[in-house]
Amino acid sequence: MGCIGLVNTSINPYLTRTSNKPYNSRKPSSMAAAIRAESVATEKLGITIRKNPPESKLTQLGVRNWPKWGCPPSKFPWTYSAKETCYLLEGKVKVYPNGSDEGVEIEAGDFVVFPKGMSCTWDVSVAVDKHYQFE
Repeated sequence: MGCIGLVNTSINPYLTRTSNKPYNSRKPSSMAAAIRAESVATEKLGITIRKNPPESKLTQLGVRNWPKWGCPPSKFPWTYSAKETCYLLEGKVKVYPNGSDEGVEIEAGDFVVFPKGMSCTWDVSVAVDKHYQFE
């Protein structure tokens, strides 16, 4: 059997030992693509954001068939009477939940979930175009 994890990475940091077969060299770009494909959701001030989810995930959820909404740069209050899930196609927004001086930035490529009952202020700096769905 081969030795796994005993590769001298000072010579080539992309060599990995996967079996008794000869060493396999992976290019950095393929590793970076694998990392991007595993986008991680983060939660801040009650808002969940997943940056650049894979297209396969968007297709699985039917996001491209959801209704669309957009607005020009502006600032306005909003209350979520239901949970909203959205995917920003264009734009940049800073959302300030009521009671917080801190904002949450969302932008094109973000998959975002706003909880039911959240009241906030939207500060749109770049015109928004998004798909959305209420639950």
